[in-house]
Amino acid sequence: MDRKMLQHLFFLYKFLFKLLCYPQGHNLKSKSLKYMRYESMADKHTPEELLNTTLVFEVEGGLLRSNSLFPYFMLVAFEGGGLLRGLVLFLFYPLVCLVSKERGLKIMVFICFFGIKKDNFRIGRTILPKFFMEDLGFEGFEVVRRCGRKVGVSELPRVMVEGFLKDYLDVDCVFGKDLKVVCGYFVGMMEDETTRTSFLMKDVFGDMKSDCHLIGFGTSNKILDHQLFSLCKEIYLASKADKRRWRALPRDKYPKPLIFHDGRIAFMPTYLDTLAMIVWVPFGLGVGILRIIITMSFPYTIAIPILCFTGMSGRRYTRSFAKNKLRASSTNQNKSKGTLYVCNHRTLLDPIYISMAIMKPVTALTYSVSPLSELLSPIKTFHLSRNKEKDYKIMETLLNQNHDVVLCPEGTTCREPYVLRFSPLFAEISNDFIPVALDAKVSMFYGTTASGFKFLDPLFFVLNPTAIYHIKILENLLDANIVEQSRIEIANRVQKQIAEALGFQCTNLTRRDKYMVLAGNEGVV
Repeated sequence: MDRKMLQHLFFLYKFLFKLLCYPQGHNLKSKSLKYMRYESMADKHTPEELLNTTLVFEVEGGLLRSNSLFPYFMLVAFEGGGLLRGLVLFLFYPLVCLVSKERGLKIMVFICFFGIKKDNFRIGRTILPKFFMEDLGFEGFEVVRRCGRKVGVSELPRVMVEGFLKDYLDVDCVFGKDLKVVCGYFVGMMEDETTRTSFLMKDVFGDMKSDCHLIGFGTSNKILDHQLFSLCKEIYLASKADKRRWRALPRDKYPKPLIFHDGRIAFMPTYLDTLAMIVWVPFGLGVGILRIIITMSFPYTIAIPILCFTGMSGRRYTRSFAKNKLRASSTNQNKSKGTLYVCNHRTLLDPIYISMAIMKPVTALTYSVSPLSELLSPIKTFHLSRNKEKDYKIMETLLNQNHDVVLCPEGTTCREPYVLRFSPLFAEISNDFIPVALDAKVSMFYGTTASGFKFLDPLFFVLNPTAIYHIKILENLLDANIVEQSRIEIANRVQKQIAEALGFQCTNLTRRDKYMVLAGNEGVV
């Protein structure tokens, strides 16, 4: 090999080296950037300096532990477009993996968003925040939390991430891809972000770009993909190996409590888990129908063992005082009034599980139950009107007619470990009631919804491969000073007792607060 050939090979090597080190599209200014490991940020900057610093971070690389965007698009497809759209995304995902990342992203956006009405799209604020929060890396979250002003850069469409970043992480500005809208509907294509990015950069940083101390944070292979990072004077990188060691953010470290969320899927729908769901659903429909038939047709002594065998079980915890009271109430045939059971509200099946726990029929007081749910219910139900005087008369009449009544003073369900504010109406009816603490664990689908079809709630619950109910029958802690306590104080005391029994937290939030967050109304769905 002659000398000229060696020179050509040397220049080719230098060209390839520069091409790999400085990807196409980045200006010469990026060569002067300082790249450091993200752990060194705390050593190089004091907490006071970081509070006066603007952090530009990559959402997927700097916050989330997972490397795949498929679960989030599956949530949009399934919750926003139904099972068929989710199935289409699942079938097309192998093609997405074969093409470039940019084209794969466009394919998933088209499948998930085509034909979705823009004004009705609330998934980014009501469903995705739960899964984003559970996917947060503790180490990445600590880096973002230390800085005063935060600017997020995401590959996802902005409608998917903006609500979570602004509502829960207090991010000042979000740079994401906007979706094209025609006649109020998404058409499944993304806008050119160059113009909007330039406008936002001027809006966020103004004419102070050179004087503003910007710090970048993300992963090494993607950090230069956005022009915003070229303004940063320092960039801190987290490698893929670092992210694999990241821990999940503990619930007690959440920047804001996650109390309300919507949607049916109860697990992170990775590709393999989605495959398991698709395989299970046809079989699970048969199992669910069988569970309903067993509950309606057989006495509890026979139905409970069969339900446990099929995956639906319950665990009862009864304290000695409450146990004696239950035994006395069941053996006293001449009692003049029925027993009032006061519980927190997890699903529509709460009264049924209480009935199974005490092995006797009860009457459920409900606010809004579909005719299908009433038809499938193995226990009696009575409707409440949310009119205090009418509801008082209904409950008093049922108790005087020797009915054992189950009442949920929260007025709506709550999935997370919180107990909503109790209505004091039950305390006005009787001082002699039994508090019951309930918790429900599901493996695949939630049996509650705020914006979906409520008549499907019990069907989705029985569709789970496994579901466990925890029933804790508590003692009435009201003492001789009950006359000196107001009904609101009694309700707050029972709320606190149930929350402590479950390890939950009490809140002052109500049904109205829940529906304003999840459905945009005051509970009329």
